Amino acid sequence: MTGQKELYLLLDKLGISFEYHEHPPLATIEEAKIFWKDYDAAKCKNIFFRNHKGNRHYLVILEHLSLLQIHDLEKRLKQGKLSFASDHRLKKYLGLEPGSVSPFGLINDAEKNVHLFIDEKLKDCERLTFHPNDNRASLVISKSDFLRFLDYTGNSYEFIRLYD
Repeated sequence: MTGQKELYLLLDKLGISFEYHEHPPLATIEEAKIFWKDYDAAKCKNIFFRNHKGNRHYLVILEHLSLLQIHDLEKRLKQGKLSFASDHRLKKYLGLEPGSVSPFGLINDAEKNVHLFIDEKLKDCERLTFHPNDNRASLVISKSDFLRFLDYTGNSYEFIRLYD
């Protein structure tokens, strides 16, 4: 599995700049809000789901204060009931530990098993904040560089309206 060091090397290789902010481990949005308050960027939360059969995996990115209506997403996907993916699945598909869910984990998804849903509200943001595969730091990255990163990973993604 690829960790933080490899992520930074990849971002450098892709010519993607970022701001690095170290902080104590942040397992919840409430904890993160304390440290993110001065970041000039959209603060994102990331939720990793699987469908009821366990054969499809989704990473949902939304603004940290937004509430995801899971039932609405289930209806639109027509994949049956969604549930939070287990710690085992998080490690297997994204190479991440609980509390460190991040789209940067897509560098570990060689088989492109994870589809990404990004709240369309984030289209209007110039800069985004994510953990760098470890919840002891946050990276601020431009939206255009983030999209270049996603294009590099090759995972499918789409902007959709995630209702509050």
